This record gives sequence, C-alpha cells and structure tokens, in this order.
Amino acid sequence: MITRRNILATTLLLATALAARAEDKPAEIRIGTQKGGFFPAVRQRQTLENAFKPLGIEIKWVDFQFGPPLLEAINVGSVDFGYVGDSPPIFAQAGGAKIRYVAAVKSDGNTQAIIVPKDSPIHSLADLRGKRIAFGKGSSAHNLLVAALEKAGLSWSDITPAPLAPADATAAFVKGSVDAWSIWDPYLALAELKENARVIAFDKDVHRPNAFYIANTDFVEKYPALVAKLNTTFASEGV
Repeated sequence: MITRRNILATTLLLATALAARAEDKPAEIRIGTQKGGFFPAVRQRQTLENAFKPLGIEIKWVDFQFGPPLLEAINVGSVDFGYVGDSPPIFAQAGGAKIRYVAAVKSDGNTQAIIVPKDSPIHSLADLRGKRIAFGKGSSAHNLLVAALEKAGLSWSDITPAPLAPADATAAFVKGSVDAWSIWDPYLALAELKENARVIAFDKDVHRPNAFYIANTDFVEKYPALVAKLNTTFASEGV
C-alpha cells in the first residue's frame, strides 16, 4: 500500500542517492599552469573545457611563474592538477607533499638551457667557475645547473648561486648582475630574441630530462576516472 510515509521515505532515499552521485564529481577542476610547456596552448584552444563541459565540470586555470609554487598549491589542495619539470616533484616529495605522479612527458631537451649575455667571455661550462648564476630554486633549471656543473667537473661551491624567480632573474640578467642564467622557455626564447642571449648548453647536452603531470593525492583517490580523462585529453593534443 502506498502511503504518504512511503512516498516521503522514497523521496528522501532518492534525494540522498542524488546527493551522493553529485559528490562523485567536482564542480570544477583547477589546473595549475606556467608560461612554458604545453598547457598554455591547450588552454587557448579550450580543449579541456570542451571535454569536461558535457560532464557539468568547469575548468579553472591558475597561473604560476614556475614549478615549486605550483606544487605547493597542489599540496595544500588549492590546485588539483598541473605540469612541472623533473626536479620540483622531488623537492616536494622530500617535504612530504600530498602529490601523485599521474603521467610522464618526454622532453626533447631543447626548451631549457644555460645562457649568457652575447658578449660574455663564458663560452663553455668550465667557464662558469667563479660566476654568479641565476636559476629557480627547486626548479628543473636548478637540476640542469647541477648536471651542467657535474659534467664540467665543477662543484656547487665553484659558483655563486643566485636563486631567483623568473621575473627577478630576467631583470638581473638584463642589468648584468648575474653572469649566466639557467632557464626554460618562454623566458629562454625571449632572452635570445630581446637580449641576443647566447646558449652555452641545452638540457640535452648534459642530461635527459622529463616532465610530469602531477595531481593532488586526495583528488587522484577520489576522482581516478577524471584524472584518466585529463591524461587522455592532453594526449589527444599530442602532449
């Protein structure tokens, strides 16, 4: 017999089930991006927006200068997913960050380099001895500099490290307050174009770097299907 109590009970169960289903997906996915890498092009084409709109999920892009701050945002849960170079995740994991590797991207080794001013007397990695060198602390450029020094038979104590974020390093390089700069695109390309900067070593000349898609651990565990969809969507763009 159908009673008012049965209808109310059924309605309550249905509402509970619908609420549970609604919790199976977030209202938005927050993507951390940098000026370099593949994400800006995907963002411009709105590839993710088109892929996730049918699911009722918005895409929010959050900009960062480089990898370490991006990973800290993923760690604290203010960003869900991002793209970084090889070194930032290592430093983040050493600090106990709640991050998870979800995909690897092979680099051609041409998008990051150690550069010097066009008239610099520095012509080889060995010439870096005693020089002041800018780099992003904990970034892939940090790793490049370490690898370059090792290849040249130099140690960290043989140089004067100048850990600077890209914007500050740009100003220092232009003013001549640093002798060299370990940096990635688009800052690398801009320095070559605007300042006639000269490359003394690309990534590929000293080691084999990779880049990674990184996600917040809780996000991966709660939404594994969405993480897989993010990966396949980026893969469809050739990245």
